[in-house]
Amino acid sequence: MHTQTKGSAVALLPLVVFLGIYLVGSLLTGDFYKIPITVAGMAASIVAIAMSRRQTLTENVASYTSGATDHNIMLMIWIFILAGAFAASTKQMGAVDATVELTLRLVPARFLPAGIFLAACFTSLSIGTSVGTIVALTPIASALSEQIECPTAWLVAIVVGGALFGDNLSFISDTTIAATRTQGCSMRDKFRTNILIALPAAVVTLLIYIFTSELSASPIENQISSEWYTMLPYLLVLVTAIAGVNVLKVLVLGIISSGVIGLLAGSVSLVDWITAMGEGIAGMGELIIITMMAGGILEMIRLQGGIDFLIHHISRHVNSRRGAETAIASLVVIADVCTANNTVAIISVGGIVRDIAQRFGISPRRTASLLDTFSCFAQGFLPYGAQLLMAAGLASISPVEIIPHLYYPFILGAFAVVVILIQRPRYNK
Repeated sequence: MHTQTKGSAVALLPLVVFLGIYLVGSLLTGDFYKIPITVAGMAASIVAIAMSRRQTLTENVASYTSGATDHNIMLMIWIFILAGAFAASTKQMGAVDATVELTLRLVPARFLPAGIFLAACFTSLSIGTSVGTIVALTPIASALSEQIECPTAWLVAIVVGGALFGDNLSFISDTTIAATRTQGCSMRDKFRTNILIALPAAVVTLLIYIFTSELSASPIENQISSEWYTMLPYLLVLVTAIAGVNVLKVLVLGIISSGVIGLLAGSVSLVDWITAMGEGIAGMGELIIITMMAGGILEMIRLQGGIDFLIHHISRHVNSRRGAETAIASLVVIADVCTANNTVAIISVGGIVRDIAQRFGISPRRTASLLDTFSCFAQGFLPYGAQLLMAAGLASISPVEIIPHLYYPFILGAFAVVVILIQRPRYNK
């Protein structure tokens, strides 16, 4: 059986400080730009390091640094750096403008939100990563919002929602792999169970975008001014990502292709290309800093027993099958809030969830589905999660601005709650 220590509630104080300063401060001022997220991260980091009495200050800083430079954090930072360079270089050489113009010509304005959502769903389902999908589509959505004069946060939220759809269902998604491995079921069985939750949620979301869209006409009436070949970097990124190429390689190919095509077409000079890449990387500075701070803070919370405390106090009150599934959902949501990574959250609670499932006769395919679904739901409302930070960074908006427009994650969560309440479908194995 999986054993779990009681942990410590005090260990959660840094998270309370972070959310209190950033979210509460922003709500009180009525402006999410008034309170820099990095200042909230700095205050929480100081509290996280200072509150640990088991080690010296130097040792605490070393533990914090270990979390801030974890290989998953550093991988994410490399993605941020390359994504910033790719987004800026493609914009400089005209790829964004050409893609936006073509999209507005081919897709009726009324169906533009639905089209963006479908594109994000298909891309994320194919490549198995929500971050990769956001990197590819957010610059286009951001530019489209300027052309059709609608809130940038709304279109960016559509991309994020579709990205989370594929992250939840894809066979090659990290969350799928983590959920099936920790629960001991096949990916096929998990997919069959999961699709009964995710697909209806996606259909409802799609219908909302179709029937509530107030866009009536495209502002572009003349011939397309940008050359078609300037869109090739985006096509290359999508094709290679769908083919299963590593996201880092995909972004490097995108950067190189945008520069080469821009130079050959004469739309950008070598100096302009290099300058644009530098500006794009610099624009990711705040994003990189808060990502490292979050990694350090969450590592200190883990070391001090914060996550153990939550797991222990939630799982000990389980006394029915419905209660067990509610506990499973709560565990993975809270773990995701504390780790800001849905894959890590699943791995963190996977052992105790499997014990709860065996005790109450819940099939592995169902627990794997619940783990993946609720972790993706939680990831949709974390302003310090990789998905919202990346989307906000590429669109130059606050991550909190995106959250109210995230229809899909919240509808997904609602469908998952209904599945628990009605206890259907049930599986014996």
